[in-house]
Amino acid sequence: MTIAIISASVRKERKSHRMALFFRNFIAEHTSATAELLDLNEYRFPIFEERLSGMKKPSPELLEFAEKIETADAVIIVTPEYNGGYPASLKNAIDVLYKEWKRKPVAVASASAGPFGGTQVITSLVFTLWKIGACLIPAMYLGTKVQDNYTETGIAINKDETEKRARIFIDEVLQYISHRQGVAV
Repeated sequence: MTIAIISASVRKERKSHRMALFFRNFIAEHTSATAELLDLNEYRFPIFEERLSGMKKPSPELLEFAEKIETADAVIIVTPEYNGGYPASLKNAIDVLYKEWKRKPVAVASASAGPFGGTQVITSLVFTLWKIGACLIPAMYLGTKVQDNYTETGIAINKDETEKRARIFIDEVLQYISHRQGVAV
């Protein structure tokens, strides 16, 4: 099983990336799945002008990203909340693809510097994913006060509590993949 983890923020000193690193490490340490981090800060896609299918000469990076989304068994999107919404970098990454998102199992992990864990971003992101035909995994992960709860390298400060919540979230993702593949967990 392969899980692609999208780290959505491209801001300097971004904090949500810490959660993306945490999930990559957690999946590697606690499951038999393979986790691949897709850092939108490294891809730096241009502002959306055309879907991949309509581009005459897509960049190698865009083709690589599309292939990784298409071949992943599931995608976890780790996104910060900016003014109640998600970053333009994530909107670009979603909109540039189409067939790659169809029926793709997607789970959302939202992050914020405050105590609510990015709850407001979920509404707009889930609606966008639903509109393009992604299969939304019901479990969601809310990362509160990410600057205080995760180190820059993705280590949870309160390991026991964080891993307990992460286990519930990741187990749901794995269960969803297994069900789709007809494999018992």
